[in-house]
Amino acid sequence: MHTDTERCVRAVQSKDARFDGWFYTAVLTTGIYCRPSCPAVPPKPEHMVFHPSAAACQQAGFRACKRCRPDTSPGSPEWNVRADLVARAMRLIADGVVDREGVTGLAARLGYSTRQIERQLLAELGAGPLALARAQRAQTARLLVETTGLPMADVAFAAGFSSVRTFNDTVREVFALSPTELRARAPKHAAAATPGVITLRLPFRAPLHPDNLFGHLAATAVPGVEEWRDGAYRRTLRLPYGHGIVALAPRPDHIACRLALSDPRDLTVAISRCRRLLDLDADPVAVDGQLRADPALAPLVDKAPGRRVPRTVDEAEFAVRAVLGQQVSTAAARTHAARLVTAHGTPVDDPEGGLTHLFPTPEHLAALDPDALAMPRTRRTTLTTLVRRLADGDIRLGADSDWPETRAALLALPGFGPWTADVIAMRALGDPDAFLPTDLGVRRAAQALGLPSTPSALTTRAAAWRPWRAYAVQYLWATDSHPINVLPA
Repeated sequence: MHTDTERCVRAVQSKDARFDGWFYTAVLTTGIYCRPSCPAVPPKPEHMVFHPSAAACQQAGFRACKRCRPDTSPGSPEWNVRADLVARAMRLIADGVVDREGVTGLAARLGYSTRQIERQLLAELGAGPLALARAQRAQTARLLVETTGLPMADVAFAAGFSSVRTFNDTVREVFALSPTELRARAPKHAAAATPGVITLRLPFRAPLHPDNLFGHLAATAVPGVEEWRDGAYRRTLRLPYGHGIVALAPRPDHIACRLALSDPRDLTVAISRCRRLLDLDADPVAVDGQLRADPALAPLVDKAPGRRVPRTVDEAEFAVRAVLGQQVSTAAARTHAARLVTAHGTPVDDPEGGLTHLFPTPEHLAALDPDALAMPRTRRTTLTTLVRRLADGDIRLGADSDWPETRAALLALPGFGPWTADVIAMRALGDPDAFLPTDLGVRRAAQALGLPSTPSALTTRAAAWRPWRAYAVQYLWATDSHPINVLPA
């Protein structure tokens, strides 16, 4: 979008928050870059240049606006819609792969050369993987400086910088303030003083309808791993350097997030996974506009615009839970998962009580005794085959997954039909066009709305909803009175 100058100028002049994260405005006369909705008086059009990423602005020598804080914009929704090389690379960079494994590690994950990845990222985003990771480190550093009392040296290494000097130089260059000045300007919150807890706000593009999002997570919560408490969804997180516990609560203009991490180096990854869990980088205006064009869906969209797809913080975990949920009730699926957690999960300490374990990894589950599973023999085979293939690396589920290839690999497993493969594609891989025409709830809703209820006919009708069929599923599910559609008290 940043190449459409006229459209960008209109968005800036109208302070349209819908475009935050789509592009950034760099002001030639001040050397500052802003988000489109910056409350400051818009500059003259001839003084604006537009960039596709904060990293590109920083590469061009611009510093972040202190008023609108463009580094905290929601991420571009483009990376959730696409599954090409650039989109997969951006998802991996957000997950901290470059900081942990370098550009060569990023290339190895994607199966391309470092030169090819750098060339494509530069062409589309105006910045290479190192610059994009550097911008992300700067944002993480700012969060730690402003929301914790960690010494600056600890902040530097937790944010992924190799030295305190590099940390200081980067913060001054990006924000035109030293780390000490940033901390002095930050508002003092009582919650920020809680030892080991990081409190922050996760932005999103409005509207956001939280009922089915948090209702689904709460209704399917696995005891010991997840819970709903005091208006917040809480769960344990398995992270690259340790573990964490997060509490996420919906607010009118943001998601309140409290993170307790065993290692602060995991902050960037934890935030990225929480945003994916709640689908916060979605573009609800584009989604709802497409679905509203269908007269059958229009009343559902108008009644509760901004529905998101509840996703996951751990793709392998969700795949296991999808198999456990085949042809059983929500309560039965929770019971099966809780037994696996108790027997094979990693214990953790929760100061608030309620959460006891990390969900077991495929490696932990690969040695489980099938006879200990209280389920039909065919489903035992499905589960044990899945965890063995995941543990061996034959099937990889993650931010770098190629959606069509992974779906095909899942369908080749015994006991995997279209429903299981597509629900994993929708909620674990993040495919916004995944569709569940054989799902009983979808078929009931379709019949009640006068839509075709047979899978083939419904798939044909749903072609008009592409590429947002996963969101159409959320609107169809919401016609039922199931607890997944109700925000818990």
